[in-house]
Amino acid sequence: MNIGIAITGMGIISSIGNSVEENYNALRNSQIGITTIENIATVHVDVIKVGEIKKTNQELIEELQLGKDNNFSRTAMLGTIAAKQAVKNAGITSINEYRTGLISATSVGGMDMTERYYHEYFDNPEVVKYISSHNAGDNTEKIASELGLKGMVTTISTACSSAANAIMLGARLIKSGKLDRVIVGGTDALSKFTINGFKTLMILSDGYNKPFDNDRNGLNLGEAAAYLVLESEELVKKENKKVLARVSGYGNANDAFHQTASSENGDGAFLAMEKAFKIAKLQPEQIDYINVHGTATPNNDLSEGRAIARLFGESKVPDFSSTKPFTGHTLAAAAAIEAVYSVLAIQNNVVFPNLNFKTPMEEFNLLPQTTLKHKNIEHVLSNSFGFGGNCSTLIFSKSE
Repeated sequence: MNIGIAITGMGIISSIGNSVEENYNALRNSQIGITTIENIATVHVDVIKVGEIKKTNQELIEELQLGKDNNFSRTAMLGTIAAKQAVKNAGITSINEYRTGLISATSVGGMDMTERYYHEYFDNPEVVKYISSHNAGDNTEKIASELGLKGMVTTISTACSSAANAIMLGARLIKSGKLDRVIVGGTDALSKFTINGFKTLMILSDGYNKPFDNDRNGLNLGEAAAYLVLESEELVKKENKKVLARVSGYGNANDAFHQTASSENGDGAFLAMEKAFKIAKLQPEQIDYINVHGTATPNNDLSEGRAIARLFGESKVPDFSSTKPFTGHTLAAAAAIEAVYSVLAIQNNVVFPNLNFKTPMEEFNLLPQTTLKHKNIEHVLSNSFGFGGNCSTLIFSKSE
């Protein structure tokens, strides 16, 4: 087995909690964050259910102590909160003492700012600064600035696999000796554009999402941010750091099938998982839990399920569940959210439940774990698949 890259800190804010501890307690007690919309003025307010963080933008501004003339988007504010938590959790007091980078993922970016101000763009020069915060990289720059980070800063946007690729790149940069420490993760806020876009695609659920159920009818969107601190083995030993878990494997492949759908046999998913096993130097039978992408759309669950059955053998698939019934699908942040959940599974030796499941799918005999299960967890495989065929897999392992 590959020893992997050390994870020394985590931070998260989602619809089920404002910290790692709150998220874990919600997962353990089956407390979901899927509700009707409160923070966005939309015609869908009483119709569409989402995983919304019940904090207004003004409350986030006050929490971060930002000036009145700031142009932080909601995405940037959520990301800053989670990244600061991760840095604090890792015990970092001097962020530039070592070669440190930030790799942040987003898909929505500052869309909420654009929606609010674009009508005034040509008539009011004062709103230009808000529109400019739409840029995906603007969120990352703001997070880096709030952390005081002077090192490498970059942004990844590969749809719903974005944060997985941020984690993968961070691990590779440390493994290659380019950096000593990398803060990796993703952030996305809800916006009218996102809600309307997914409604147009006709893949939003009219109730609560139910992954891998034969009667699944779509996803619930969510907003969240999560970051992990990755550190080199040399730095861990020098600073006598506590290691929460390790990133032992990663793989990325492109399904190359359709802009918004996966192939029926899950070719990209299969290749991504296969690559992750090669990096980790693990065999499929060594995986104790799969945190599946599990969006509860007809296409994804069929494609992912077939890929998993191909790789593991239908009768040998380990315990698996989707945690999206708790948080909704948080887009570019999803893989970071589920990375935190994967580490929590390892730390607490639990498999989180796949909520809302009732009827097995007709296409194969795969049954998700539907209740909280206690067992020894050494290795967790976490899948994240995005539009454009972007498929990524991460493997997290218990620290020796």
